[in-house]
Amino acid sequence: MLLAHDLDGSGPPVLLLHSGVADRRMWDPLVPALSHHFTVVRPDLRGFGESPLPGGSYADVDDVVETLDALGLTRVDVVGSSLGGRVALELATTRPGRVSALVLLCPAHRGTPATDSARRFSEEEERLLEAGDLDGAVALNVGTWLGPEATPETRNRLAVMQRHALEVQLAAERAAAAAGEPAPAPRRVDVDPTAVGVPTLVVSGAQDLDHFRAVADHLATAIPEADGLRLPWAGHLPSLERPDAVLALLLDVLRHDAAVHEP
Repeated sequence: MLLAHDLDGSGPPVLLLHSGVADRRMWDPLVPALSHHFTVVRPDLRGFGESPLPGGSYADVDDVVETLDALGLTRVDVVGSSLGGRVALELATTRPGRVSALVLLCPAHRGTPATDSARRFSEEEERLLEAGDLDGAVALNVGTWLGPEATPETRNRLAVMQRHALEVQLAAERAAAAAGEPAPAPRRVDVDPTAVGVPTLVVSGAQDLDHFRAVADHLATAIPEADGLRLPWAGHLPSLERPDAVLALLLDVLRHDAAVHEP
């Protein structure tokens, strides 16, 4: 499926993949500066932002490839946040010729077992959604995924994006059930980190859930050309919490500077 997307700037192409509690608007604070140096592509994954969620099985990585093909982009640097990091890894391993470098911001990875805190979060979110408490589910996500550096405005912006995603996804499930059709079902794409063959920076937040710190540590060790960077101030969404600091980091990495520094 061709994904809704924005295309800004000129220069080497950079693909920005959003987290599972946001949509392409999460990159708004970074795009003006990045687009001075790069062609910036930022899609909404299926079921987020302006991309619909039809019923049946799908893989986000296939949608991303279709969108890159439509734009005539054969090889890109990829920045992925959380869910977007998992999709970036899927792209780098299933279509290795399409990716030249990776920046993974608190990435998700199915190969790392969930911790107790991650399981408790999932159980509480499921309980709230089953009870029809959308406000509670949104508040739970905002409170869990944004670290202490996030401003009230940022928390409100994330709440808007998360609410929209939940509304789209719940509506798609109801529509499929009413029509007697298969519900939307993301297809599992297994990733072998040792097969990632491009320079990779794995960023984690010291204020994030322990599960995602464990994911980042594993990936930084398992990916052959990976470096790990833990930000002491960051929760799960550092690009929203301190956009200027993450922008400086991305400019260093994506311009392939030798002196990459911690913001």
